[in-house]
Amino acid sequence: MERRNSTILGIDLGGTKILSAVIDQEGRIIARDHSVTPAQLGPEAVIGAVIESVHSCLDQISLPVESLEAIGVGAPGPSNPETGILFTSPNLPGWLNVPIRDIIRDAFKIDTFLINDANAAAVGEHMYGAGKGTNHFIYVTVSTGIGGGVIIDGRLLTGAIGTAGELGHMVIDHNGPPCHCGNRGCWETLASGTALARFARERIRDGSRTSLLDHAAGNIQEITAKTVQEAAAAGDNLAKELIEQTGYFLGVGLTNLVNIFNPEVIAIGGGVALIGDMLFAPAFDVVKTRAFRSSCEAVRFVPAALGRNSGVIGSAAHALRKIRDTSSFSCK
Repeated sequence: MERRNSTILGIDLGGTKILSAVIDQEGRIIARDHSVTPAQLGPEAVIGAVIESVHSCLDQISLPVESLEAIGVGAPGPSNPETGILFTSPNLPGWLNVPIRDIIRDAFKIDTFLINDANAAAVGEHMYGAGKGTNHFIYVTVSTGIGGGVIIDGRLLTGAIGTAGELGHMVIDHNGPPCHCGNRGCWETLASGTALARFARERIRDGSRTSLLDHAAGNIQEITAKTVQEAAAAGDNLAKELIEQTGYFLGVGLTNLVNIFNPEVIAIGGGVALIGDMLFAPAFDVVKTRAFRSSCEAVRFVPAALGRNSGVIGSAAHALRKIRDTSSFSCK
């Protein structure tokens, strides 16, 4: 049976921010602390900042650390949640096989659980957001890159060593643009906000007529996905073409997810998703054309529900699920 009054602390560790929050078992945020990640100073400084953020969060509500049921840590990059080791991180320089779970656990003497940050958001959306009540659910975030997580039979798909669910790194075009992961043509090199901005700069350098530079103060390096969105809304033909192209590649990746996993719901979040119908109309056209008909008819595409709190809520939700899996419960 469920434990009552469970209070969990979630940590969303990113390359630029540390977000800590105390969450109740209904997914409500009771206290929240936001601080800057000293990423360039290395693992020891970053973990010190995480510990300070946790104390700051708990101090807001005068909650002793002993009152916590567990701590969940969401961190960027491939990790093994069973061993608690973060193998490496594209956003945290100098991190290599860092036992972050054990360090946090030893600092607070509280059961601590590690999860990839995108997987954490998937768990949060499944437990409290857009995927609540589903057994087969996928969360996709389209932002600077593309990330997400896969829930099958109500459980997060983690793989042999915990690195499953790197959705942004499925290969869409084997001759495509190089990716920071070392591969070529990954989904995020073609359908992310970074990709949209890169394609725009390339077309401008090739001499395409466009008003995009007017939306970037004349500086080609200042062109972002938001710049392209603004230009498209103002009627710029190149910007509209580029968003349609991005939507096409987004649709190819979504088709793969539909065909491979046969989910009930795919929730899509991230800043690029705010472009809306101009992006999603071509994406969904691809899915309808290319996905297995039966699987396509079974899936619903919905907006993510938890916004910027999905990672920290999901980290806490992951810890809550773990203690429910490993503990016996009473009705007291």
